[in-house]
Amino acid sequence: MSQWSQVQQLEIKFLEQVDQFYDDNFPMEIRHLLAQWIESQDWEAASNNEAMAMILLQNLLIQVDEQLDRVSQEKNLLLIHNLKRIRKLLQGKYHGNPMHIAVIISNCLREERRILAAASMPVQGPLEKSLQNSVVSERQRNVEHKVSAIKNSAQMTDQDVKYLEDLQEEFDFRYKTIQSLEQSDKNSVLIKQEMLALQAMLNTLDYKRKEVLGKVGRVIHEIDVLMSNMLTEELLDWKRRQQIACIGGPLHGGLDQLQNCFTLLAESLFQVRRQLEKLDELLTRLTYDGDPIPVQRPQLLEKVNFLLYNLFRNSFVVERQPCMPTHPQRPMVLKTLIQFTVKLRLLIKLPELNYQIRVKATIDNNRRFILCGTHMKAMNMDESANGSLSVEFRHLQPKEMKSSAGSKGNEGPHMVTEELHSISFETQVCLYGLTINLETSSLPVVMISNVSQLPNAWASIIWYNLSTNDPQNLSFFNNPPAAPLCQLLEVLSWQFSSYVGRGLNSEQLNMLAEKLTGQQVSYNDYQLSWAKFCKEHLPGKSFTFWVWLEAILDLIKKHVLPLWIDGYVMGFVSKEKERILLKDKTPGTFLLRFSESNLGGITFTWVDQLENGDVTFHSVEPYNKGRLSALPFADILRDYKVIMADNVPENPLKYLYPDIPKDKAFGKHYSCQRSEVSKPSDGGGKGYVPSVFIPVSKILNDSTDPHSPSDLLPMSPSVYAVLREHLSPTVIETAVCCKLFHS
Repeated sequence: MSQWSQVQQLEIKFLEQVDQFYDDNFPMEIRHLLAQWIESQDWEAASNNEAMAMILLQNLLIQVDEQLDRVSQEKNLLLIHNLKRIRKLLQGKYHGNPMHIAVIISNCLREERRILAAASMPVQGPLEKSLQNSVVSERQRNVEHKVSAIKNSAQMTDQDVKYLEDLQEEFDFRYKTIQSLEQSDKNSVLIKQEMLALQAMLNTLDYKRKEVLGKVGRVIHEIDVLMSNMLTEELLDWKRRQQIACIGGPLHGGLDQLQNCFTLLAESLFQVRRQLEKLDELLTRLTYDGDPIPVQRPQLLEKVNFLLYNLFRNSFVVERQPCMPTHPQRPMVLKTLIQFTVKLRLLIKLPELNYQIRVKATIDNNRRFILCGTHMKAMNMDESANGSLSVEFRHLQPKEMKSSAGSKGNEGPHMVTEELHSISFETQVCLYGLTINLETSSLPVVMISNVSQLPNAWASIIWYNLSTNDPQNLSFFNNPPAAPLCQLLEVLSWQFSSYVGRGLNSEQLNMLAEKLTGQQVSYNDYQLSWAKFCKEHLPGKSFTFWVWLEAILDLIKKHVLPLWIDGYVMGFVSKEKERILLKDKTPGTFLLRFSESNLGGITFTWVDQLENGDVTFHSVEPYNKGRLSALPFADILRDYKVIMADNVPENPLKYLYPDIPKDKAFGKHYSCQRSEVSKPSDGGGKGYVPSVFIPVSKILNDSTDPHSPSDLLPMSPSVYAVLREHLSPTVIETAVCCKLFHS
């Protein structure tokens, strides 16, 4: 089943998450129509290779053309129209930058895998629960309801102001009519009655002025209360969700809803401001003793302007945090002289502001780094699929100043990767006589000068965003706080779900907890230090916990990804636990686990039974990326052979734990069907005997054997037969590639 087919079977709450990241940058129609073809391409590799990206873009357009031909025959007018529009959009948008669409599609596929992984996990962790509780959802609904009510109140007040304006015009007309009469006429009874009527109108005007000012004041008060409480909390919650999403957590939605609220409130405030201006016009034409307008209007106008200033300042947000396109799963880690992207949005979407706001990007003021590239751009509504007022910087790159570069060699790796910086943005809004200066900043970023620093830099990003919701604590690592183990384990599981498509279960997390703490502990009570996580070496090892885990992530991504996604790699299980699991199983039952002593190594252990009935276990020397680059891991499991004394080599691996036949588990991942040894006449060209590379191990019954393990030796069955015929067991043993530990 294709990945897209699995996505379509998700529950509605997960489908809503999928919907959030498909837009005109990569339309969902194309994802649906070309699902299998899209999933069969290596978009991640293309995101770093312009030539490959250009070929994939051209092939994508060819695929779209083929779909157009198909739907044209079916006379599906709507789909024909949409496909023509999409093809034109893709060609125009990415012809000059094909790697950009490769990055986008790679990210979409990765997010789909993460959502599929999250949907398969039976229990939410504490962090995810806190982000999706019912109280937050109820507050979101309350904010939207109150904003709508405020908008209606402001519109109703407009009608009151219009009534007041009409009433005053009538008063002006009647008053001027009386003023134009001769003095003798003013003493008539009718005129005196008219004067009494005018006095009554003036009383009504006074009442209506007070009423309108009261309504305006109530609208302003309601906006003030909403902004000070629920809207501020909503914005802070969104920023916290963004932090968590950046370190692999659930996608953070809700920005469009916030934009709607901010925009409606801004429109209401500008509407109130116009109402106050209209009252000022009425004041210039008529005033009297006790007139409420000159007393109340200045205070109300000052409050409106104050609320507009605050609303605009809070509406300027970093929609997408700084990220190198080459490392989409590692945002906020920036390498010097490598471009990164960052996107900002103004949550107040007013047509008058389109292309009127120019945003400038700078780096923090320590003068160690500067930003090169296009660091000033105008916000507009054309580049975003949802029409938001935003700007995306795509060509910024940090550069280290020469004055500080000379001292860099004295810094240790932790000093570099624990130093936080901030990308700042500033602009100015000029609207309806108001001038408002806006500033915002990215979450703290870590600068690296070499890609080898990326793992520790990413650890710093994880620890910061897990431990604090302070967006600008650049001195955080002067005294980093401990983190709750339960939350850290949840974030570690996210690293696997977001990066390699499958999170960790409770048993795997238990093993990691024991490795971090050296003991069995309660998740809820334990606080883990930063040093334990990333700085102190594991007991008896030359590397830290995080370096060990990062190497495993890299191993999965590059060499065992399909097996990991299928759930066939138990991975995180200790030697002691694996023996407990295997001891009562059928001989030949095996499991796959990651090496605890070798960085980026994977091994398998199987159970066997001796002639006397005793159970024994065999663990092959871990395979690292060097060996797995030469031979796919699934093929190794299929073709693996063991030599016992002078016996014929045989494959000891029969059942994947607990009882899955090996070929049933891994058959679809074999690279090709195993070739049988054939006669020269049956072979390919020039009469050669086809050969098969087979990993072979020799079980050493003498545990004191001094031989050290060596690399796997790929050989064909025919070659092995010749070796057995002409060489002694001692010589063969020297040629055998991998030593097994016999227990």
